[in-house]
Amino acid sequence: MMNQNLIFVPVLMQVLLVFMLYIQLGVKKAQAVKSGNVNRKKAALDTNEWPEYVIKISNNIGNQFETPIIFYVLSIVVYLLSSVNIAVLTLSWIYVISRYAHAYIHTHSNYVPHRLRAFLVGVVILIFLTVYLLSLLIV
Repeated sequence: MMNQNLIFVPVLMQVLLVFMLYIQLGVKKAQAVKSGNVNRKKAALDTNEWPEYVIKISNNIGNQFETPIIFYVLSIVVYLLSSVNIAVLTLSWIYVISRYAHAYIHTHSNYVPHRLRAFLVGVVILIFLTVYLLSLLIV
């Protein structure tokens, strides 16, 4: 039987992505303030006052609390059902890689067609994992 705890490695890598984005946001905001590219008083009330490169990171952080929440829940359920296997782990890793790709695209070029592809890869994986878990519960 596979070590069920392995499911938490991709989960923690997803959490690490969020922390890296927060650090990047802090660095970029400090750079914007230091270079005089932002009115701090206005930016405190309106996030659109920040330069585009800051807004991209901030928006992506918001994205990390959308589909990843579903990933976290599915990971916990698969663990509680002792149903971690190589297929689940592979899908989990692909999901996390798709989130890293999505974050990179979003915070750099922000080319929507590429960003959408990365997003859709993750969503399709979440659907597969959900169907897998439903099949375990229904049988």
